[in-house]
Amino acid sequence: MKKKCSVLGASGYVGAELLRLLADHPNFEVEFLGGDSAAGEAVRDIYPSLAASYPTQRFAAGVPEDLSDVIFLALPHGQSQQIVPEILGNGQGASKAVIVDLAADFRLRDPVEYEQWYGHAHSAPELLGQFSYGLPELFPLTRLVAAPGCYPTAAALALAPLLRAGIISEEAIIVDAASGVSGAGRSLQQHTSFSAADENFTAYGLCDHRHTPEIEQAVGAQVLFTPHLAPMNRGILATCYARPEEHGELAEGGGLTTEHLLDCYLEAYQGEPFIVVSEQLPATKAVQGSNAAHLSARYDPRTGYVIALCAIDNLGKGAAGQAVQCANQICEFPKSAGLSAAGMYP
Repeated sequence: MKKKCSVLGASGYVGAELLRLLADHPNFEVEFLGGDSAAGEAVRDIYPSLAASYPTQRFAAGVPEDLSDVIFLALPHGQSQQIVPEILGNGQGASKAVIVDLAADFRLRDPVEYEQWYGHAHSAPELLGQFSYGLPELFPLTRLVAAPGCYPTAAALALAPLLRAGIISEEAIIVDAASGVSGAGRSLQQHTSFSAADENFTAYGLCDHRHTPEIEQAVGAQVLFTPHLAPMNRGILATCYARPEEHGELAEGGGLTTEHLLDCYLEAYQGEPFIVVSEQLPATKAVQGSNAAHLSARYDPRTGYVIALCAIDNLGKGAAGQAVQCANQICEFPKSAGLSAAGMYP
């Protein structure tokens, strides 16, 4: 029997990607499409790409009266913390429902840190400890999931195995990453308009981007994070720089090589269907439209730096695909149900 799903925030880019993935999912069926800003409008009118899968459905306002088995929240930051307490207080059904939140509301463990980086106090700090961090390759999951941001996903997949193995130092880590324009959402903004973004490549959020504490929490080390906006629709490429751990076994023996780094990835991600480890350098085009993450690394003996790279689709493994992957695992469905590790090309 299929599990019923609700998607709140379904009218945004991440919500639309969720609808696309769930349309052909063998185990999930969408029964509520929430979208306050598009309430009453037909799905096919806003997203013609979904017309065949949702020919008559319309977006609805608010929260469904009857809870679904799985609730995906693809809402703007700050809204989930208002809605989740309402959902959890909605009778016995709330004790069984799987909630996957794609906003930043429940990612950080410390409410003080949340207020520092997001500019307002968390309205449900008592729930922060109940949400698991939804990066299944690195963390265990619970029924309540805070799906990671797109940048933190790429950075954590690249850095966490090397840090956990004691290969790289926890100090002086640099994360230099670029994202496609869809990462900014569907709302019209001047810097993401065609004229501003086309043929342009720019850094933003220097030293104060909100994903910084999330990356640090996910990898367990301090990082200097600089995001960039790239003139493409989808994709993230994270290039991370770190120093070898001075007292690590390989560093002491003077034997750290690129092969050691790749072997660390292969061991850490053994059996994971969406992780590709290769000497070939990751490219955003290779993961477009998929839930795959392509990883590679290099050790440069001349400068003594480790370079770790990860490419993902920011709407796939960086958002909607990851959310479906989490729901699959919690519901004990195959990891790859409804998801593809193959990118679209050209």
